[in-house]
Amino acid sequence: MAYTFQSPSVTLEKGAYRMRAPYSTRPGSSLSQSQMSPKRAPSHSQNRKLAILIAVLAFASATCFFFAYHLFTTRFAPYAQPHPHPADALPKAIPPVSDTKYLSYYPHSGLHNQRIALENAIVLAQQLNRTLLVPFLRLGKPIRYVSFEKLQRFLALGSKTGLEHCPLVPVGIPAPDECSGYEEWTSIPWDHLVNLYALGEKIGVKMIQWDGSPVAQYMKKYHINIFEADTLTLQDSGPYDFRFLNTLDDVSPTRDKYLYSIYIPKLAQVPERLLQIGTLFGSSRLRLKQGVSKNMRRDVRTGMTFTNPHLSRVADTIYETLGALYIGAHLRVGDGQFEQRSIDNARTIWWKLVHLVCGLGLEETLALEQQLSPFDEDLDPPLIQPDVPSLRVPHPPLPPLPHTFKPKIRCRAPLHTSPSMQKLNAPLYIATDSPNPVADPLFSIYLQTFPCIFFLSDFPSRLTPLDALINPYDQVPLKGFLIPVLDAMVLARAREVVVTDGSTFGAFVKDVLWRRHRGFEIVQRG
Repeated sequence: MAYTFQSPSVTLEKGAYRMRAPYSTRPGSSLSQSQMSPKRAPSHSQNRKLAILIAVLAFASATCFFFAYHLFTTRFAPYAQPHPHPADALPKAIPPVSDTKYLSYYPHSGLHNQRIALENAIVLAQQLNRTLLVPFLRLGKPIRYVSFEKLQRFLALGSKTGLEHCPLVPVGIPAPDECSGYEEWTSIPWDHLVNLYALGEKIGVKMIQWDGSPVAQYMKKYHINIFEADTLTLQDSGPYDFRFLNTLDDVSPTRDKYLYSIYIPKLAQVPERLLQIGTLFGSSRLRLKQGVSKNMRRDVRTGMTFTNPHLSRVADTIYETLGALYIGAHLRVGDGQFEQRSIDNARTIWWKLVHLVCGLGLEETLALEQQLSPFDEDLDPPLIQPDVPSLRVPHPPLPPLPHTFKPKIRCRAPLHTSPSMQKLNAPLYIATDSPNPVADPLFSIYLQTFPCIFFLSDFPSRLTPLDALINPYDQVPLKGFLIPVLDAMVLARAREVVVTDGSTFGAFVKDVLWRRHRGFEIVQRG
């Protein structure tokens, strides 16, 4: 809604003022009219009064404008007060040093794509000996990848600066137009989810949390004076423009999807104090051949384990409720290629759970599928490709599943009584982006196979503590944005996990979170 403020205009009309003397009762004067000079109007006095009047009106106009602006920006304050910003929630900046060199990049896409970009940025900052500007993590409605200039502009224009009044709008009152979509996304410092300080200390990288404002503006705010001439920008026009190699005798494969190879040793010699890069997403964007570099990247990925204490407590309570012995699966079905391949992915994951995890024979699994499947035609077993990166980092064998289970929590259906099927009584936790998996046809065969199947939505009382989490930066409730993170943490506590191929979420759970929880070495991809 636009408001127009108008100052009153004052027009003064000057005129000739004539004064007529009263008729005299005295005898006529000896002075003739020609000897009398007319009296001049007091022009100096009038100008001074006019100036005073204009000054008063100008002051009154400014005062009215100030109060009108104050009332506009605080019009919802009587109904709701913003939460104070805790001192430890605000971004910290290290004291600037005149010869410090910096690295910045622009985030985009979902949580795990941003995590991969951050991992690459930390590794690159260590290799280049630069302080890293770490952009806040954007949760909710994502910004898709676009070219460097567009992404820079989107991030600058898409901030919530100037919208501080939006969270103060009371329930039931229509929000102003500028507040549309205010709660569709939020952003938090990465150290709200992971221990960046410990990670930086371990690998020797200094990091500054950056709120996503224009780099030059942000650095000026913290008295880091870097001019345009002292900035090197690698502007990408596509998502796979630049790949970084850490050995000079290495070359990218002929059919590599990246267009340009940049050698890290040469990039480390550039004199510019600020190095700006667009996207750093991609598990294979850094081609590391040296053992030391690979170990450092392993340490970075290991350090990205979620450590938020609020989420950890909730995940632990769900873990204990499930009985501390359950199997897990991740089934992504909600968007893009995963929606298109949802039927095949659901079938493959079901087969992995029944045949590989629970140990039913091939013929038994095939017969069970034919019994429960809504399709009439006979299907061959799906082709299950071996996970080569996981096989390169073997872990100790897991103990076999018990033959019988006594679940601590009430199951959805009666337990199997047939000896060959009793392993299917194992509690199964499924992490998924399906909004209502119980009513989703894709999950029908799971619900018929596993009587003790659970989803995060089955534990509403355990999620109650998350209701109190409010982002101190924009006053947006965080619970809804943190559900995928919590889903991953509960899944990672399972005895064994099966995930959707090609999903960054699933890969992170299986390669990092699950192995960290079990004390195994993580898997590196890329």
